[in-house]
Amino acid sequence: MAGRYARALFDLAYESSSLDQVSGDLTKLINAMAASPDLARLTKSPMFSRTEQAKGLNAVAARMGLSELVIKFLNLVATKRRLFALADMAKAYQALLAHHRGQVTAQVTSARLLSDAQIDALRQALRGTMAKDVAMSIQIDPALIGGMVVKVGSRMVDSSIKTKLANLKVAMKEVG
Repeated sequence: MAGRYARALFDLAYESSSLDQVSGDLTKLINAMAASPDLARLTKSPMFSRTEQAKGLNAVAARMGLSELVIKFLNLVATKRRLFALADMAKAYQALLAHHRGQVTAQVTSARLLSDAQIDALRQALRGTMAKDVAMSIQIDPALIGGMVVKVGSRMVDSSIKTKLANLKVAMKEVG
């Protein structure tokens, strides 16, 4: 379902030459949902009516300065009672955009915020490995303790301290 909505939004954004603007708007909106439990609850809770969800999102979208296309999309999604899948729709849109540009998308989860130099070094390493331009989606998970997890398609490299400790724990149990 999320893919169908993302494809429709992508096609409309392509026709209006606003692919990057829509991508930026979706990123801002998803980040706002992650930062605000109230906004996340508005989009995911069935307790709110379609009208209440649409009205709330319109106010948020106007305050954030989102494009008219994204506002119309949000209204449609609210009317169809599909706001619970908005984050998945945004991810699917970003994947379509990356594919359109000939990029691969790497999902990077790190224990701490990466510096610009670290992000550039990681992008260069991935570009060399994948032989394609790499778009990165970066998330922070302090539970990793240190290191990072990088997923590109079906490939995953987990160099987190959390995983290394879990592997060490299993190895210690086998010895004893």
